[in-house]
Amino acid sequence: MSETVQIRLVIFDFDGTLSDSGDWFLSVVDELARKFRFRTVQPGEVEMLRHRSSREVIDFLGISRWKMPLIARYLRKLVGRNAHQIELFPGTPDLLEQLSDMGMKIALVTSNSETNARRILGPQHAARIDFYACGSSLFGKAPKFRRVLKKMGIPAAATLAIGDETRDIDAAREVGMRAGSVLWGYASEAVLIALGPDATFREPQDILDYVAAHRG
Repeated sequence: MSETVQIRLVIFDFDGTLSDSGDWFLSVVDELARKFRFRTVQPGEVEMLRHRSSREVIDFLGISRWKMPLIARYLRKLVGRNAHQIELFPGTPDLLEQLSDMGMKIALVTSNSETNARRILGPQHAARIDFYACGSSLFGKAPKFRRVLKKMGIPAAATLAIGDETRDIDAAREVGMRAGSVLWGYASEAVLIALGPDATFREPQDILDYVAAHRG
């Protein structure tokens, strides 16, 4: 991806990128495994799975692709009941505020629901998001990315998509956007860097610095 085109839009993933939902998810994964009949995650396997791609994790757990939207729908209900237990990562509020102050457009693409995302963000921070593309899809994030670009009227080359999993990089590349990976979420630094994202971020300030250096 050429970095000569200036960034006008930042698209964020939500869980594991803006919201610190990892520990909460591990607390309900056994319930999901029983309900949808896939392999449970043993405590000693959590770190190992962080070093696998999103597709490898799904295969390891034995989750059929057709079940993914069903699992996501059920998970959204659980999040809705327990949103008060999930907090934003430190620095997320300032990150959204400063990107907005730069004049940067911000979108959110997530399999979570818009209602859940807004509750966890809180009204003030949720209002900084210009467009929400939420809910699960059999076709992954790429169609949602395209919908955001069409709605916002911004080309893919002027967009930075930021997530915490390998599938976020794959979807961004499929659409032709710059792919940025946060290193504080689910996937390990090694597995993300192996895919060669356009940028990696160790803390929210790194995102601000990158966008400031490449913004239109």
